[in-house]
Amino acid sequence: MEIHGTVYYETQRPPEVPAFVKNHGLLPQQELQQLLRKAKLFIGFGFPYEGPAPLEAIANGCIFLQPKFHPPHSSLNHEFFRGKPTSREVSSQHPYAEQYIGRPHVMTVDFNNSQEFDSAVREIMRTKVEPYLPYEYTCEGMLERVHAYIQHQDFCVPDVAFPPANISKMWPGSPFVILPNSTGLGWAPNASAPPSWPPLSALQLLVSEEGQSCVEACQRGGLVCEPAFFHFINNKEALSRLEVQCEGVEAEMNHVFPAFSVVQRECGLQKDPLLFSCAGFSTKYRRLCPCRDFRKGQVALCRDCL
Repeated sequence: MEIHGTVYYETQRPPEVPAFVKNHGLLPQQELQQLLRKAKLFIGFGFPYEGPAPLEAIANGCIFLQPKFHPPHSSLNHEFFRGKPTSREVSSQHPYAEQYIGRPHVMTVDFNNSQEFDSAVREIMRTKVEPYLPYEYTCEGMLERVHAYIQHQDFCVPDVAFPPANISKMWPGSPFVILPNSTGLGWAPNASAPPSWPPLSALQLLVSEEGQSCVEACQRGGLVCEPAFFHFINNKEALSRLEVQCEGVEAEMNHVFPAFSVVQRECGLQKDPLLFSCAGFSTKYRRLCPCRDFRKGQVALCRDCL
């Protein structure tokens, strides 16, 4: 295959790309779209993270080949994230494309494994795909989200007071029920609660493994982590319904709480709602994770959100 690039260069300086690359320089948007429509394969080299170019390439009929990160990039091991207040782990250059588009439009492989890379390129050369644009990136999909946000959120009403974690009973009885065909808990239909959006009918309370974030725990169940639900699971009732053995329950400012330690029988609830985090993890604790379902092609909305 011919290899093309769009690397900017100044006329008095030669472009810093190999001679076998046909470099077009910086292209206007319309010409870039035309080039993408002629292309078969769009390769990402690991940066920038989550940029729009791969989505544009897929929408113009390209297959996107990107690197998988071993281990995932985070503030613990990568300079780009170092010092930034996040525990998020990035599994590839474009996690959205990896998780919600996938094959045949997106292939995520270990670029350090030459055999795996070679096999992926050969598969791409044999594969024919049609241009694909996820519904959430269409004008209609965007308007659907805006409509849902405006229709169901009221920013003129004060936020519901954050309940103290140390009160013995937040609701009469337990508001949680065991979900059918699942190890998780759901919100009981007859349990009272403050108004919530997304609706509590979408809540699925799962428990992570040690060293696993809620992002990973929810993905494992085919769900997404929903930060808005942390308020409803940060309580003793959730721990009790999960039959967690706690020698004591403490409220602390810790970005992995609510969570519990199986070995030490320690249970912790979140003291500061600003520290609720889907991305946090600890090798000591198993986390309580507020997951929800989502609409295919519209990840931002649950199935009952419209």
